Amino acid sequence: MKPQLLKVSTDMVHSFSARRDIMPNVNNRWHYHPEVELVYFKKGDGTQFIGDRITQFNSGDMVLVGSNLPHYWQFDERYFDKEANVTADVSVIHFNENFWGDAFLQLPETQEIKNVLKNSKRGIQITGENLKEAGNLIEQIIYANGARKIILLMEVLMAIGNSTEDNMLASIGFQHNFQEAEKDRINAIYNYSIANFKKKISLEEIAAVANISPNSFCKFFKSRSRKTYSQFINEIRVGNACKLLINNQQNVKEICYESGFYNFASFHKYFKEITGKSPLSYQKTYIKH
Repeated sequence: MKPQLLKVSTDMVHSFSARRDIMPNVNNRWHYHPEVELVYFKKGDGTQFIGDRITQFNSGDMVLVGSNLPHYWQFDERYFDKEANVTADVSVIHFNENFWGDAFLQLPETQEIKNVLKNSKRGIQITGENLKEAGNLIEQIIYANGARKIILLMEVLMAIGNSTEDNMLASIGFQHNFQEAEKDRINAIYNYSIANFKKKISLEEIAAVANISPNSFCKFFKSRSRKTYSQFINEIRVGNACKLLINNQQNVKEICYESGFYNFASFHKYFKEITGKSPLSYQKTYIKH
């Protein structure tokens, strides 16, 4: 499952890239790049893949993705439905770790920023009290000029470093040791799984999507992702269930079947294995906040 190396566009006027996207196709393929990426989803919902971690992203979320860490965001289908009348609003910043000079991160005053960049190697989900402040700063970066642009980026990274509630995403041991010949398979597998997770997907079916035999698919997927395809698809289903639980518009059994589970006991089992909580406990914890 080879992620694609993405070349980030830059210009001669700015030392790093900052842009606003209103189309739901930001980073819509499995890829990586040497630049650190900071993404703020002011408006947008869907599924995110960071390293070997699959979760839902929602409006208001922010993620810091370290250098060469594979990642992929897939917006929900309604963002591609012209009649749904929903739009995305995403701020994206790319920068090289040492764009401010090799000596900068060696200064005693910048150790907090250095630690944030080190932790970003696994991906950081920014949460807590500093999230709103960081979101406002990111939006300012896009329209700032001169030295103010760099100062604002430093302030964002410091706000992330000051947070005590941020979550690491990819597992400690994650490594993306992919082969060049596999570069298109991950997109095919991910896109098909996201589009069809509400129904049963047979091994033969997903193997055909990857264009390999069922026996080869099992070995291939486990060796590259460090999880079985069953675990992978259940993580997508549980992620969808988490979103529906937070929306609080359906009861738990309806959410179970809406998320692709055909057995309530299995839904409860996998949900607790993946989130560490029962569906109702997860919902109560989130709604309290």
